[in-house]
Amino acid sequence: MTMRKSGPGETAAGAAPESGFTETGLNDGLPAHGDDAHGPRRHGLAALALGAIGVVYGDIGTSPLYAMREALRPVARDGLDRAEVLGVISILIWTLTLIVTVKYVLFLLRADNRGEGGVLALYALTRLAIGHRSLPVLGLAIAGAALFFGDAIITPAISVLSAVEGIGLVAPHFENWVLPVTVGILLGLFVVQQHGTHAISAWFGPIMALWFVVMGATGATQLWHDPGVLVAFSPAYAILFLLHHGVVAFIVMGAVFLAVTGAEALYADLGHFGRRPISLAWFALVFPALILNYLGQGALVLRVPEAIENPFFLMVSPQVLPFLVGLATAATVIAAQAVITGAYSMTRAAIQLGLLPRLAIFHTHEAQSGQIYIPSVTWLLLFGVTAFVLAFGSSEALASAYGIAVTGAMIVDTILAILFAYRGWRWSLPLVLAGALPFLALEGTFFLSNLTKVPDGGYVPVALALTFALLMASWWRGVQHAFARSHKDRVDLDGFAKSMLKSSAHLVPGTAFFLTSDPQAVPPALLHNLKHNRVLHERNVILTVVTERVPHVAPEDRAEYAPMNDRFARLTLRFGFMETPNITRALNLARREEGLKFDVMTTSFFLGRRKVVAGTRKGMGRVLDRIFIALTRFAADPSDYYFLPRDRVVELGTRMTV
Repeated sequence: MTMRKSGPGETAAGAAPESGFTETGLNDGLPAHGDDAHGPRRHGLAALALGAIGVVYGDIGTSPLYAMREALRPVARDGLDRAEVLGVISILIWTLTLIVTVKYVLFLLRADNRGEGGVLALYALTRLAIGHRSLPVLGLAIAGAALFFGDAIITPAISVLSAVEGIGLVAPHFENWVLPVTVGILLGLFVVQQHGTHAISAWFGPIMALWFVVMGATGATQLWHDPGVLVAFSPAYAILFLLHHGVVAFIVMGAVFLAVTGAEALYADLGHFGRRPISLAWFALVFPALILNYLGQGALVLRVPEAIENPFFLMVSPQVLPFLVGLATAATVIAAQAVITGAYSMTRAAIQLGLLPRLAIFHTHEAQSGQIYIPSVTWLLLFGVTAFVLAFGSSEALASAYGIAVTGAMIVDTILAILFAYRGWRWSLPLVLAGALPFLALEGTFFLSNLTKVPDGGYVPVALALTFALLMASWWRGVQHAFARSHKDRVDLDGFAKSMLKSSAHLVPGTAFFLTSDPQAVPPALLHNLKHNRVLHERNVILTVVTERVPHVAPEDRAEYAPMNDRFARLTLRFGFMETPNITRALNLARREEGLKFDVMTTSFFLGRRKVVAGTRKGMGRVLDRIFIALTRFAADPSDYYFLPRDRVVELGTRMTV
């Protein structure tokens, strides 16, 4: 065992843990990418880049199905001229260049938390850099996570629906079957989650690589007919379009942003593949293929204006169209799978950071802890996605609701990156602002332009994000309040342990582990065991699970064992916010170390379970309390969550008013 001093992110005595509240069953959580998140890096750079193509770029890789079409529609109402098409293409090119290439690939991928990325990893990184709890920074983390969940519901819907609509071009009589087939595909996709996706995930990379090659090739064939569209690389065309089209240009900006939805996945999936493979995949294949395809769609519309109805599929001949539709459907299913996996990851990280209650999480692969299944998240996504498809009915209508959540999430990333660059990297404030303000201005413009979609359905992801934010804020607030209430009645553990050496309580053989979030106080379960059962075990270990603000904790730093006297000892188990808090596995590791000896067969685990009820407060506080109480009912059983042996777990309950 290693003896360690308290560090950033650890629960100090007398402070409410941000990770949760063990005694009430309101406690620490689970990871985003799993214990083996860094394991795949044993493979070669090319293999990792291929894997990144399949997982990281699924969402942004299916944007050409609808982005160009929706960007041209506002301009095409009174006819299209060449300058307008070139202007839209130029905006698309430079949006991909500035937001994806510069911001995410060249900058944010370097802001990693021990190899992990994403808004919650960036929050943890910023929290460490600041050195103390900051409610505004916490609010940004909640907003970013909430916006992600809102986006995770709409992305599978628009991706799969846009691909299935292509079948109507092959068989016009199929139009009445678009919605049933889309719902059927999505239903099958969500049902298969419980069985794991490891068997088919190996095909994700090759299929998506073929998808990008085909996209680039189809775009290049159209360029052959009109190579003059290459002048759209000049930003002058974008600037002139924005200056001369006023309100229409503002609306077009909201549609253009559809081309970069999924860019945040570059950063969120950093822990899976690493910076170099993700960057290589982007520059070597994904970026060129996207640019070629958008150029090709523009060239087609200039040559055949009627093709604006579906320029992506109309770039190919009728003979090739069935193949392209089939490949597009496969690509969108993979993109939807990546979003679902991302939702699982975000949920697990949010639990670990104390933003959501403990939820039942199942591992679908013995060797890959990143392969997980969360039933509650699965059914929530399935309900939301299906409702979106049926309510909006077409990818065109869904596009009106798309973008607000994504732009909001990107703005959160930018603000957190500003704070981290200033406090973590120690960059000068003028340098940070000079580099970041242009991106804030650009993303702010995109956000405002997407607000024009609110009356046409944009209110849906906004409402979803606000709902998720309210849930996370209520949970965090409730945990802090519950901890503060319990702290008032705490009994000092050191004094109690000394007094128990002279106690007349009946001693029973074996070791008892008492789980608690406050290692300095006597666990209520221990007090209740003495009061009601009038017994004390020969050895009593006060066990605390701490969630560090780093993704992973080294095995040698996992456990800290501190004997207090012949009867009592403290044991602290540390997990990163991207790790599974498997207590049984950690104890087996600790048993091999000097200082912790116990017989598993004579060991009992005592858990305190508090029933939380509402108090007499009024106003918004009462509403938040009731939300918190409702969420406690969804918390998973701590025995399952912490992988405790169920036949040796004893739960003792109390009642708490909030």
